[in-house]
Amino acid sequence: MTRNSPHDLLVLHAARITGFADTPVIAHRYGLDEAETKETLRDAEARGWVTHTAFAGTGGWSLTETGRAENERRLAAELTRVGGADEVRGAYRDFLPLNALLLRACTDWQLRPAAGDRLAVNDHSDPTWDARILHELAGIDRALTPLADRLGNVLTRFRGYDTRFTFALARARAGDGAWVDRTDVDSCHRVWFELHEDLIATLGLDRNAEP
Repeated sequence: MTRNSPHDLLVLHAARITGFADTPVIAHRYGLDEAETKETLRDAEARGWVTHTAFAGTGGWSLTETGRAENERRLAAELTRVGGADEVRGAYRDFLPLNALLLRACTDWQLRPAAGDRLAVNDHSDPTWDARILHELAGIDRALTPLADRLGNVLTRFRGYDTRFTFALARARAGDGAWVDRTDVDSCHRVWFELHEDLIATLGLDRNAEP
């Protein structure tokens, strides 16, 4: 049975997986009430779990190291409570080869090696090159659907990654290349990064120690 996560866990976790975001974005991540989310963030700030930073006219929340530890402690307890550890670990193992494909596709979207320059920027003037990458992303999209279903059947908060990825890919295939790898839109890369962060946080893993 799918289980819902408590509000305070979702707020802390949204701050974790978005990396740096203002209150409306954090609230929107899990469809939470904005006023209640702001109150929860202020409480977390008082506990030293989050910090608010403002610069150049923008501002946002991010987790402190203490907050990351608290977030992982709560996630581990939740996973134990619902008995979903084995399923999430299995999904993560299946995620890793897809992750390698996604990273390669994004690199190829950004770079197109040329004679004498292996790091030449992809200017997207070769439709065959770009079409191949979009085809690879479509394969990843198809594989993500059953993976997201497995995760969503463990915890409700895992739902939506597949539909967000599909939407981003559709925008890219319609001609807006920003939806492949930009971080200022809900692109394929951004959705994938959040899923990756969600999995390693939930399982208490170190991204830098991955194979």
